[in-house]
Amino acid sequence: MATSRRPERPVVNENSPSDSESDDSRDDEEGWNDVEEDDEETSEVISLLDDRVFPDVISMLAHCKDKHSFDFLGVRQRLQLDFHGCVKLVNFIRQRVHEGLPVSENISLADIDDDAYLKPVLDDDAVIIGLFDLPELPVPDAIVSAQSGDTAALVNDLLKRNSELQEQLASVMLQHENYRAAVSKTLDERWGETGADDTADKGKGKDGAGEKEDDSKYYWESYAGVDIHETMLKDAVRTDAYRDFIYNNKHLFAGKTVLDIGCGTGILSMFCARAGASRVLAVDASDIIFKARENIYRAGLSDTITTLHGKMEEVALPVDQVDIIVSEWMGYCLLFEAMLPSVLYARDKYLAPGGLMVPSHTNMWAAPASDPAWVSEYGEAFWADVYGFDMSAMAKGIYDDVRVLNWPAPKLCGTPSAFKMLDLYTTTAADLSFTAPYASRLTRDVDVDGVDGLLLWFDTFFSPVAPDQRKAEEPSPAAANNHGVPDDAAATEWVVDGQGNRREDRVAFTTGPLSGRETHWKQGLLLYDPRLSGKKDEEGKEGKEKKNKKDDELRGEITFSVAEDNARALVIKATRDEGRVVQSWALR
Repeated sequence: MATSRRPERPVVNENSPSDSESDDSRDDEEGWNDVEEDDEETSEVISLLDDRVFPDVISMLAHCKDKHSFDFLGVRQRLQLDFHGCVKLVNFIRQRVHEGLPVSENISLADIDDDAYLKPVLDDDAVIIGLFDLPELPVPDAIVSAQSGDTAALVNDLLKRNSELQEQLASVMLQHENYRAAVSKTLDERWGETGADDTADKGKGKDGAGEKEDDSKYYWESYAGVDIHETMLKDAVRTDAYRDFIYNNKHLFAGKTVLDIGCGTGILSMFCARAGASRVLAVDASDIIFKARENIYRAGLSDTITTLHGKMEEVALPVDQVDIIVSEWMGYCLLFEAMLPSVLYARDKYLAPGGLMVPSHTNMWAAPASDPAWVSEYGEAFWADVYGFDMSAMAKGIYDDVRVLNWPAPKLCGTPSAFKMLDLYTTTAADLSFTAPYASRLTRDVDVDGVDGLLLWFDTFFSPVAPDQRKAEEPSPAAANNHGVPDDAAATEWVVDGQGNRREDRVAFTTGPLSGRETHWKQGLLLYDPRLSGKKDEEGKEGKEKKNKKDDELRGEITFSVAEDNARALVIKATRDEGRVVQSWALR
């Protein structure tokens, strides 16, 4: 998870005499210097002519001169460019490189005369900021060798130029002060220093809306770091599935407008652009989108992909409709983090009739699990004797939370049961809180206490045909249940045809233990509390039930609901033993 450290802020005494204001100002300057130094440590300067990255502008310009025979400082000297002229020169070069055009030192003032070159080609371009660090512009040789009779005119020109530079400096300083004020206000709001009344008001709201906003804020911040995205990108099961569906169905994406919700690093947007999409709108509320913009620029796809920073429900798309919605919204046990409602909102508002949802379906699975050795190592028994000490207090609540882990397939003791299919074309937000039955047949003999819990996972399906098209192409309900994906579909079976051959246009993957390939989602273990399963005999003593035999059936219900104190957390409830035992687990 991403974390942020708050820089120390100076404490100003409003009742102090005026002669202390300069000291307070110096303290404030030091506080700001700390923030600016942190920013400078993380800034990277991208070369004007290739993808190399440098710590400062001077070393980058030296690289351009040595490796590409382009002397930026020489061009600046020849054209006698001021700061704004240098900004135009930087953006002129970046634009030509972006368009694949050659760049030489034979640049004229006419080439960069257009004010459009004042707009950065690369967002937050460190080269433009670093122009202030360049050495002063030398006086041209023609002026140095001027006749003595021209001395007065030269002095007047220099004084005029100095006056212009002073005005520019004053303008830049004013902009800097405005920037400081704006950032200070933003930081104060973020750190809750806008006053007790404002804080109290923000905490109020219908049904605790303020608290839910805080939950979402933490959620967005957790996706601003690099580690979580590296984990997801390295999940080959996940990333390959999206890539394969998009690239194997380029005809579906060619010339289409695509909406990528929760774009992260921009990887799915870039897949779509490379597949021929005419326009891709990449939306993310996390600050990771700023890195996504740079990734997109480096890929040469800035003309196709537009990044939008904000929540899906709040951003204004530059189009009325999109042809395809792509999103990787799935969380632990599928619905953790509650991102799917944002996807459904976008579907209802923006997806054109006959449009495509990517992925199109998900199916949730449950199977009984039994591994006494694991329970002994990670359950209550471990805490009963830790190096000779009774630490049973540590086991409190051990059965209250969902365990996210990779469970070995041989430790399942029953057949998997599909208990909830979500068709992304028809599912509503209300459908995400539900109760559904499950039924499993034991694959081996186990004691009642030997069924240690229920393991949950999900499958994800990418259907290449939208519902309206399916009805025409597959008129038989038996063919695909009018969904394209049957309610009991398993990922490994759905991607093959009747002859057992792999269908290249279909892609699906499972997060379950039977595939032999782990994903970053893992599985969710609902660990049974054995005290709830105890039965009393005729004398009132607790005893074990009879041993369950292979092929015996286990039935129950699974309930998913949103946690009352956290809109992005889950409460999962399951019944067993013919409904006599009910247990709940939290996933937060």
